[in-house]
Amino acid sequence: MDVLIVGGGIIGSSIAFELAKRGASVVVIERGELAQEASSAAAGMLGAHSEFSTDHPLIPLALASQAAFPAVIAELRELTNIEVGWNEAGMLKLATTMEEYEKLTEHYEFWRRIQPQHVRWLTPKEVANMERNVRNEYGAMYTIDQQVNAKQLSVAFAHGAMAKGARVLPYTEVYDFIFERERVVGVKTTSGTLYAERIVIACGAWTPMLAEKLRLSLHMYPVKGECVSVTTETPLLQTTVFAKNGCYIVPKANNRLIIGASAIVHSFAKTVQTCSVQQLLARAMQIVPAIAHSTFEKAWAGIRPQTKDGMPYIGVHPQYENVFVVTGHYRNGILLSAITGTIVSDMLERKDVPFDMTPFSLTRKEEGHALHH
Repeated sequence: MDVLIVGGGIIGSSIAFELAKRGASVVVIERGELAQEASSAAAGMLGAHSEFSTDHPLIPLALASQAAFPAVIAELRELTNIEVGWNEAGMLKLATTMEEYEKLTEHYEFWRRIQPQHVRWLTPKEVANMERNVRNEYGAMYTIDQQVNAKQLSVAFAHGAMAKGARVLPYTEVYDFIFERERVVGVKTTSGTLYAERIVIACGAWTPMLAEKLRLSLHMYPVKGECVSVTTETPLLQTTVFAKNGCYIVPKANNRLIIGASAIVHSFAKTVQTCSVQQLLARAMQIVPAIAHSTFEKAWAGIRPQTKDGMPYIGVHPQYENVFVVTGHYRNGILLSAITGTIVSDMLERKDVPFDMTPFSLTRKEEGHALHH
């Protein structure tokens, strides 16, 4: 086969979709079910404007990916009939303290200089007119950022790839590589051996374990993110609400709200701590008091792949030119999925990529670019 992709989350599936569209023979190997880890735990915000508040190497990719989504989702719907919960109601970025307000005004000014048509400052009265259930004393930044059902989008990418001829092998784990004259020619899996011209490793937080078998040390670690969901009799929100303190409330279909997220570093445990649920609900009720009367639905956790400098790894292995590693998207995997599929496909085809990919190199000297709310 042409390309073997290890990892059936949203990143691996988006790469598979783009490659299959271009006519490559593609196999995706997934140790469990498709989208079973961070891709299904995510709240699905496409927060290009809410996520970045200073110059950051990811901004060009984030904006390009966000712009690509309407066409990508239309194409996936045509191929798969999967609805991905596309929501264009926008996002309110709020401050709950004076200190947060000062940071938020800087955040707003940053985007007003770059994309004034995509952000707007709202007074407390304007916030109340837009979202009457939101408590707000300081005003808010409104952005055009969208949201999706993350798991459905991830599954749609995989099914779109299959519709274009890709094969998906679930419940198949890669445990080693096959080497031949300084090339990686295949993988050893729990279901047998597979050979491919090129190999893409896109296993999220689990990537370092495989990378070590290729003598590659990645400076990354898992970050557990816990979320809760509640339901209400009538809709409480139209827009996504994202507080500067990191709490977000995302309205979904059927009067469901997702509230997130904690950030517990160096944890692969998908358990949910009681104190996290309490803290998430307390923060949410501070912003939308009516959540106090909602019905608790469930709580869950996902393991997000974070890197030392906050940048994803997107690039070719320094020693094996037919091996590519794509991981470390942390909170931005859903947002960056559309453009990542295109970029990695271009890299595999040795085409020019219209972005500066140096900051995402596997051999970069890491400096501080970690994201701040």
